[in-house]
Amino acid sequence: MEGLYVGIMSGTSLDGIDIALLSIHPAKRARLLGAVCLPFPDSLRSDLLHLCQPGPDEIFRAGVAGQAWARLAANGVNALLGKCGVKAAEIKAIGSHGQTVRHHPENGFSLQIGAPALLAELCNITVISDFRSRDLAAQGEGAPLVPAFHTWLLSTPDQNRTLINIGGFANLTLLRPSQTVTGFDSGPGNVLLDAWIQRHKGAAFDADGNWARTGKVAPGLLDQMLSDPYFARTAPKSTGREYFNENWLDNQLRLLNWSGDPCDIQATLLELTARSIASAAQSQTNGPTQLYVCGGGARNSFLMERLQKLLKPMPVESTAALGVDPDWMEAMAFAWLAWRCNTRQPGNLPAVTGALGERILGAIYPA
Repeated sequence: MEGLYVGIMSGTSLDGIDIALLSIHPAKRARLLGAVCLPFPDSLRSDLLHLCQPGPDEIFRAGVAGQAWARLAANGVNALLGKCGVKAAEIKAIGSHGQTVRHHPENGFSLQIGAPALLAELCNITVISDFRSRDLAAQGEGAPLVPAFHTWLLSTPDQNRTLINIGGFANLTLLRPSQTVTGFDSGPGNVLLDAWIQRHKGAAFDADGNWARTGKVAPGLLDQMLSDPYFARTAPKSTGREYFNENWLDNQLRLLNWSGDPCDIQATLLELTARSIASAAQSQTNGPTQLYVCGGGARNSFLMERLQKLLKPMPVESTAALGVDPDWMEAMAFAWLAWRCNTRQPGNLPAVTGALGERILGAIYPA
């Protein structure tokens, strides 16, 4: 009953494509056999970033960018299989998330590009993609989807666990024995932090939050940002670059006529991420819990310090403490979602996405 699946994920941070090779057993066991990350070439990253906002000739640009994404992903899949000594014929399917360029659940759609037919052709492996549409069709948010994998892999009968994935955006999964699993997007993760340091320092990200450490939090700006209606919305809810982006940040600064030190903005943005996550976790917690972080945010030591202080005495650790490398959690999840689709099992959690019920997720492109 065990099968080999590949998961491909590129998230809202737009830093590259994560690819994981997973051995999945129905008895809630998943072994990570290997993984690679392929950074985006600057030109492709720029193309994908600009597609997240309205612009000219979007259909053509999306088509070309999707093919470039698929070619890069195919190179990564083939390299990973070669590294692991696995043949394409041994892989049951690839679960490809694609790259989200628009997420509008309020209008019933979420668009991921990534040319899955081309990916299947280049890898000679069945590709399963478009995981969000079926949940959206059932009146769900289409996101977050990873909590279903968290539940399958990491829930226990005797411990409350809160899992936080911090990529471009942050989402929570709340695992409570004998209770319905809940989860939602709490708000920005790294997206605004990355944008601000790229603008002022030309760096892709703020390593360990070191630049944020040099600044001072601006209380008035922080309070104003936290007053955004999104944070007060009840779950189910999800968000993306369509809402929290550089224009949103610039508008926040204009409202206060801000002209301070850029490092203070970086410190305030990190505090925004930490406080919105902590507030969301505390609002959903009943009794003692363990909090585990995955995604790029787990590598930001300053952010982890702030979460620990804000959530004290709740322990805050990386998912490495549970035996899951925080860098590969999402790619593993889409390998798992491919397995669920391939075995005709539902992949969503209605209590998380708000869908009318469980649904089998994904569109299949045979090899």
